[in-house]
Amino acid sequence: MISIVDYKIGNIGSLENMIKKVGGCSKLVSNSEEIKNATKLILSGVGSFDSAMQSLLDNNLIEALNYSVLERKIPILCICLGAQLTTKGSEEGKLPGLGWIDAYTYK
Repeated sequence: MISIVDYKIGNIGSLENMIKKVGGCSKLVSNSEEIKNATKLILSGVGSFDSAMQSLLDNNLIEALNYSVLERKIPILCICLGAQLTTKGSEEGKLPGLGWIDAYTYK
């Protein structure tokens, strides 16, 4: 089962549809416990860096993502803005990123 992180940024319905089309199974996860219990994750996103990071903060998902990815080392696919969030930050925003990758995103 692939867990798609639903933090209210972007069109995750298209991800669900494509996973289903290729014969896979997915579910939307939107709270810390679901993320901590996931075995595979997708983090996507469309929009601005700061609004995405703020949404992760507002939904208390950062600690769960860090735990799942950094401690449990479960596989995660980060798409578009989701990939940018894995860096230390972006010149397009003021908030820090997740910091999993020692890099900054630039225009």
